[in-house]
Amino acid sequence: MATELIDCRRLEEVGGERDAQAICRAVRCDNAFADFARGFAFCHQPKVARNALWCLTKATDDELRGLQPLMDNFIDQAIGTEYSAVRRLSLSIVERLAIPKDNLRTDFLDFCLRHMASLDEPPGVQTLCMKLAFRMCGFYPELRHEFFHSLQAMDPDYYKPAVKCVRNRILSGKLQA
Repeated sequence: MATELIDCRRLEEVGGERDAQAICRAVRCDNAFADFARGFAFCHQPKVARNALWCLTKATDDELRGLQPLMDNFIDQAIGTEYSAVRRLSLSIVERLAIPKDNLRTDFLDFCLRHMASLDEPPGVQTLCMKLAFRMCGFYPELRHEFFHSLQAMDPDYYKPAVKCVRNRILSGKLQA
């Protein structure tokens, strides 16, 4: 099995795109995305977790569907980590998973609403939080109204181009939930 060759040491040494793609291919060969995520994506060593998450982002959407049962783990990690790269990569995985209406986590919605406008967050985290909050608020008209009001209240002068772009795409209806 190709994934038997993957350990924390190898993940600590991931140095670039080629390494991340190679690990993703090994995980793909064994169809072991969920096992790989359980074993490494939630590691207490931030570098291992970051590199494992980065490798997971190389998977196709079909491959990531197998991570749906771990969605709460990815959300908990995004909310709880102090490392912005781990937060961004965890949110990136969550964005590619289904968000069920009947299991909406209000703590996660609150987190996304706070962090989408937080100037302390990098633009990647802000935009992912904005997209995820938009999706979650789409289930409830009263939340959608509040969300749009929050977006309109964000002064574009304070945000990076990526954040302004996502904000404008949502406000103009060009981004679908």
